[in-house]
Amino acid sequence: MSSSLLWAVDVYGKVYSLSTARGRWERDTDTLLELKRVTAGQKRSWGIGCDHHIYLNIDHAEVPIRYREETYENQRWNPVDGFTDVLLPTDRWAWSDLTGMTPQPLHSFLLPSDSWEWEGDWYVDQGCAGGDPTETGGWEYAVDFPANFSREKKWNSCVRRRRWIRDRRYKARGSWTKIPLDHPKRPPIPLCDISCGGWEMSEQPGLSMVATSLQVWFRSGILPEVPEGQCWEQVEAPKEVAQISAGPGDLLWAILWDGQLLVRKGICLDSPTGSSWVLVDPPPVKGGGAIHVAVGVSVVWVVTKDYKVWFRRGVNSHNPCGSGWISIGGEMMMVDVGLNDQKLSRGEEPFLTATPGPDSTHTLKSSIPTSDSFISSLVADREPLKPLTPTHRPFTAPGLSQGEDSEASPAPMCIVDLEAAQSPQGECASMGKAGGMGTPSSVATYPLGLESSMGVVEEEGPVWAWISGGGCDVDHIDQISWLSPSGMTHLQSRRQSEKLFFFMRWWRDWKPYRWVDVGVALEQSTNFNSSRDAIFFIYYTQYDEKKYLQVFMSEVTALVPVVRENTHHAFAVYTGERTKKRWPLVLAAQTDKDMTDWLSLLTGCCCEARGIRGRISRQALWSVTTKGDVMVHEPSPCLESLTQTLPCDMMFWLQVPGHLRCVESNSLGVVWGIGCDGTAWVYSGSGHTAGEVLPQGDMGSVHTQTDVRAVYIYENQRWNPMTGYTDKLLPTDRFPWSDDIGFTECTKSNTHPPSPLWFWVTEWAVDFGLPGGTDKEGWQYAADFPVMFRGNKSLKDFVRRRRWVRKCKIALTAPWQEVRPITLSDITVLPCLAQSNMEQVPVWALSDKGDVLCRLGVTPENPAGSSWLHVGTDQPFKSISIGGGHQVWAIAWDGAVFYRGSVSASNPAGECWYHIPSPPRQSLRQLSVGRTSVYAVDENSNLWYRQGLTPSYPQGSAWELISNNVTKVSVGPLDQVWVIADKVPGCPMELSVPGAICHRLGVGPMQPKGQSWDYGIGVDKDRDSNGPPKPGTPQVWTRTSSPPKI
Repeated sequence: MSSSLLWAVDVYGKVYSLSTARGRWERDTDTLLELKRVTAGQKRSWGIGCDHHIYLNIDHAEVPIRYREETYENQRWNPVDGFTDVLLPTDRWAWSDLTGMTPQPLHSFLLPSDSWEWEGDWYVDQGCAGGDPTETGGWEYAVDFPANFSREKKWNSCVRRRRWIRDRRYKARGSWTKIPLDHPKRPPIPLCDISCGGWEMSEQPGLSMVATSLQVWFRSGILPEVPEGQCWEQVEAPKEVAQISAGPGDLLWAILWDGQLLVRKGICLDSPTGSSWVLVDPPPVKGGGAIHVAVGVSVVWVVTKDYKVWFRRGVNSHNPCGSGWISIGGEMMMVDVGLNDQKLSRGEEPFLTATPGPDSTHTLKSSIPTSDSFISSLVADREPLKPLTPTHRPFTAPGLSQGEDSEASPAPMCIVDLEAAQSPQGECASMGKAGGMGTPSSVATYPLGLESSMGVVEEEGPVWAWISGGGCDVDHIDQISWLSPSGMTHLQSRRQSEKLFFFMRWWRDWKPYRWVDVGVALEQSTNFNSSRDAIFFIYYTQYDEKKYLQVFMSEVTALVPVVRENTHHAFAVYTGERTKKRWPLVLAAQTDKDMTDWLSLLTGCCCEARGIRGRISRQALWSVTTKGDVMVHEPSPCLESLTQTLPCDMMFWLQVPGHLRCVESNSLGVVWGIGCDGTAWVYSGSGHTAGEVLPQGDMGSVHTQTDVRAVYIYENQRWNPMTGYTDKLLPTDRFPWSDDIGFTECTKSNTHPPSPLWFWVTEWAVDFGLPGGTDKEGWQYAADFPVMFRGNKSLKDFVRRRRWVRKCKIALTAPWQEVRPITLSDITVLPCLAQSNMEQVPVWALSDKGDVLCRLGVTPENPAGSSWLHVGTDQPFKSISIGGGHQVWAIAWDGAVFYRGSVSASNPAGECWYHIPSPPRQSLRQLSVGRTSVYAVDENSNLWYRQGLTPSYPQGSAWELISNNVTKVSVGPLDQVWVIADKVPGCPMELSVPGAICHRLGVGPMQPKGQSWDYGIGVDKDRDSNGPPKPGTPQVWTRTSSPPKI
């Protein structure tokens, strides 16, 4: 079951949410947001702000919300000017809607609110009559308005029209945004209550609201593409309404000011506002009446003035008023109904949330301010409630009967059985159906804990003012462990705690961007189960107000140093949420040693919080970023779990010292890598992570690793008849000295190595190795920028460019041993299980000239091997991979695919190559082989799967397209599939950035191709010049190596 949220508002207007997946309270990211009321529905929530405006929060989803605006351009023909927008007085407007009755010029279209953004400019719809593309600019012709239009222009076509389109996208998902109140009719403010419902009746959920004048208003026009709705409609009520509640179906109940109840009848798909009101007597209490009502699909719960909870029996779509009241044990301030009461007919328990009275001795208190609540006025004459005694075990109510109170211990959060059910102790508890008497019911209680992620920590918990569980889906008591005592805040369950406080600098990630002096503290604790945890605090001042941020070490996904100029010994802290927003937490220490110490300390805390101890395991995932950083992820059992898969964006990555271009590994601990200069390196097994100081006596596995890479810039010139080719370009041209694209100015003087760790080893020189060839001076020619360049000049070539190259070098102390003397372009290691027993580990490679090599003597004890064995080929290769059963596949430079036959442990080089047909009209560039599957990526970034692989026919039968926008693929020993993708189908556009690591879900023997993608979140490689420094891209991967299932 997917996660859902329970929403709550405290007396200060702060908004909290409790996820069924994460199991702790979290403050909303907008710390300035203050709400009085909140109502949750399916996939969306509404609230009333303290500024008397309506707020909307829509859950994240894979499919973005888009709305298409359209208008029509109309013209009439006259013999002087031809077709023109000067129309007859009786004609329609020059810019209008489809009917022509409403003027709609392009400048009249405005965004309905700040939650929307345009996805592009206006453009002409090229499809007209019948949807066929036109060749006349999208015009449709007719004799006159409003005759039938066609795309064919005739001799009597006197008028024409064409449609203009512009799309807008809803960008505010996952956050609370204000919706307009004054269009087209503004309800009176301030507002008292709000309720959302009706989503099970149609795709148009309704929003009911009570204004300060105690009128009822309905928000109509709420559609999937119009989440904010279109207009307000007033619903006449016979008396003054104080509170209202709408269910997911066609139930709508309201409470009057005098405590009586109203039920709206006649609600249906054709009449969402209903037809009439029916008065219902409240539960029989002394001097009472109702103060709160909560409605589900077929249940109604009411709280009376004496804080007793009542259930309305016999409620359904045909009888919305029900038949009688049943008293439920406990004293509550308010109740709310979740989604799952729709399953009552199958014996499922509905989800009922409630907060205790204002004088409760429980940690969770509930009180409602008198300034904005009708409840306080209703209960002002009541005596305070008796202190509640919380319990953490199921208990049995002495009795339940119609119209009688049931003396039972109240519960701060309870699951109430409405039908026969078995209690956790094996006792039978049942309740009669509508009209019957029942035996006692079991009630289980759970305390609620608060764990803030936005710098808000209260020792006794918040004082709740309102809760809403309308969007919280719970099917069974076994699935609410997120609400159990184990979900309590870490701050309340500590046994030992120590706090370290220091001063650092923090890059403020909002305007104006700048470094800020802050205090930082690391609070480490030991819980009752002896597990270690830590919280990292950042204390800062904004507008003379002291604030702080906090990061739980268990939520950190990566810690990387920011090796850039003028970054003050900085490092970046990534979490799943901050990676989605592409704003890591960047901090700077005073010295390089302080930064190293902080990285080592924080990395150790992250490992302790996740139970990672000792050396890097043989089953680890290895990755390389686009900047050459080596990253390792220690897998957990849930990584390959079919029921609870660890999301890719929540994986914790450790940085290993070193610099590589690609890396390959297997489960026997053999790890090979290739640097940017083609040097082969083998991991020597130190096991130390980034930022840790290597201890004395452990230098045997650490070596000096070097790498060389080339930096390129382009010199651009344009021809003119006076001076010939010159660097005097047009204003619309690229810079005289630029990068490959031409958008960035890159001169010899302002171009520096990638980071301060690199240093120049050569001077600038002309590069003659460009694709397409060059002339003797290194120039390439083209008709204009950025047309394809070539080495031969023609009469129509007016621009030219040449590439300059300069090499830089980096030297590190890292656990990598150099393997001489051949430079390589690709490497592959046999993916095998951890329990595999083999004398030698097969390792194949390709030299920089395309020769195929087989490494001999590779063992877990000697991962570097002894010597290379050359394997003959007819042409040079560019990609190679070995899989289960010693299957060796390779791709030649021209994109042809080959399979090596007869490879075995006794014959490691095989005998001959077999040509495999490539996908139709595609040229492959990289492949990866698993146990029984072969995946390949073509030059157009399409991912292909080889069908029909069997032991008797290992070459397979055909290629099948799986996905697109894939740059690299890696297959594990049990056919696990990991890819590096620029964009994955189903990934939200706002989260899809180049270099995301993605995992194929559902891969198994019966489904070798898998079912869907779990996409990670990449990080933008470029940032606005006014933004923070570039801390590296720890989740932009260039190659991964898959581990086995564990």
